[in-house]
Amino acid sequence: MAKPKSEAAATRTWDGNAATYRWQERFESRAVSAAIRLADTGPADRLVDLATGTGIVLRALAEAKTRPADALGVDRSGGMLERVGPLPPGWRVLRGDARALPLAGGSADVVTCSYLLHLLDPGDRASVLAEARRLLGSAPRPRLVVTTVWVDRDTIGGRLLSSVLRGIARAAPARLGGLKPLDPTADLAAAGFLVTDRVVLPRGGYPSLVLRARPV
Repeated sequence: MAKPKSEAAATRTWDGNAATYRWQERFESRAVSAAIRLADTGPADRLVDLATGTGIVLRALAEAKTRPADALGVDRSGGMLERVGPLPPGWRVLRGDARALPLAGGSADVVTCSYLLHLLDPGDRASVLAEARRLLGSAPRPRLVVTTVWVDRDTIGGRLLSSVLRGIARAAPARLGGLKPLDPTADLAAAGFLVTDRVVLPRGGYPSLVLRARPV
């Protein structure tokens, strides 16, 4: 019974951070721009944004040259969703758990998931990716775009930065506990996805990895 309490506490933490979360978006914006490019949405696409938070992905999509026909942002934190702001007609947000979404299979052509997977343990990552695959169903051009905090540990600088990020995460777990680098390629493969594009952003914000994948 400890896990539900932990999850409730995590939700309260995100609710509490909602009022000041916009300041973090400056560190996410470059990776979000890369994710929007990889999502490559068309005017007939249906998009679901998992862990939408305060809506940075939705707002970027709304300003893109070509918007998806429909966009839905999902987050477990009601406090975050309250700060999404105005969206284009027909777009909406939904409070829900990315591991078990109240959405029909095949209800998306594109799924985006930014800065979530590195917060989760392997079992929860598998559940989120299984839901993403279910949402994509038999779409004609299905794609999943995920963004995580990541550094290249094969370099000296990367190893040093990884150590610094983990230290920051330990020092301020409530606000910066998500700064734990993750390359989710293996998780994607285990969930039945093939990575087709990879963008590494080592500076200009949170060091990030943006991957586009398709079901196989």
